[in-house]
Amino acid sequence: MAPAMELLSCGIIEKDCNGDVLWTWNYPDVTESQKVLVLRKSSLQSEHNDILPFVYARHSHNSWFYIQCTEVSDSDNLPRVKQFALVLFATDFNPPKYEALCRVLSKMYCRTGSPTELLQLYLSVFTKGSCATQDNGTFVCNEYSDRKVASNSTNLRGLIKTFELKTILIYTAILLKKRIIVYHHSLEQLLRWIRTFPAFMKHRNVTEYLFPWVDLVKDEILELKGHSSYIAGCRDSLVASRAELYDLLVNLPAREITIASHAKESLTMTKTHKEIALFMVQLGDNPSYSEVQITSEISDKTQDLLNQLKSLASLTTPEGRKMVSIETFKEKNLAPAVENFLINLAIAENLIML
Repeated sequence: MAPAMELLSCGIIEKDCNGDVLWTWNYPDVTESQKVLVLRKSSLQSEHNDILPFVYARHSHNSWFYIQCTEVSDSDNLPRVKQFALVLFATDFNPPKYEALCRVLSKMYCRTGSPTELLQLYLSVFTKGSCATQDNGTFVCNEYSDRKVASNSTNLRGLIKTFELKTILIYTAILLKKRIIVYHHSLEQLLRWIRTFPAFMKHRNVTEYLFPWVDLVKDEILELKGHSSYIAGCRDSLVASRAELYDLLVNLPAREITIASHAKESLTMTKTHKEIALFMVQLGDNPSYSEVQITSEISDKTQDLLNQLKSLASLTTPEGRKMVSIETFKEKNLAPAVENFLINLAIAENLIML
């Protein structure tokens, strides 16, 4: 069994019967900036009772955190605690895996009230890739491979049926590495839908610039602005007025897509885009296609585009990599919109030599 080396740390935040919220335990270490961010996202300091049991977000370039909030019952071994949040930091984006692990660890903490018992399970997963409990079953990392996660937690069909032909705008913006903001007032819906967006680009690791849940606060906006491209989820409707943060705004509840004025030229549609748009709608309407098949078919279309681009490569780098020059595009006498799209695609794929 392979160890879960993606795990970075584990922590517990408790809300006692007086309403005080404290970070009570962590292993091995959690920074102050991590604590501030997680406390804000955990909602334990909120007076409302609409706390989601499981949420997740990004902390930095290579760090994710997952939070499982639990209401403490009279039968649990935590007499002074009203609620607690179990927090896991890890280097990989895999919500189903960490939701399952959080659930096992949280149940252990409810039953024992002991961080030591929790630590034993955590270290078992970290070193062996699995842990077993008497009451809560067994957790095995290998059961949550990337392929299984992709097929079980994405919904390309639903997204295509929501936006129909306009889905091509999302596809193109991801393809060209634009800045995309995805809005939904419901955090639960936002986190459910945001997982699907990377599935449009199977040939890339889109999660490298995925920010599932961003609040409009200074530190999170600064983190976002440090990236030239991203897909970021936000539940604050004021984000629509922050056009400097996005090239494309996807409003999920309104089923609307807005292109920022500064990005309209680079997102001009061509005949090829219209063909792909129709193709995706047909995929969404075909009940015989599974989520994996829809993802694969879209990936094949993307590969066709990339092959078309690579066929124009006439230059070779010292490392032997084929590159495209601006002059090649000019020589082809392409329609302005087509030329503009291919140049932007070459830039996104790092295939252009200026």
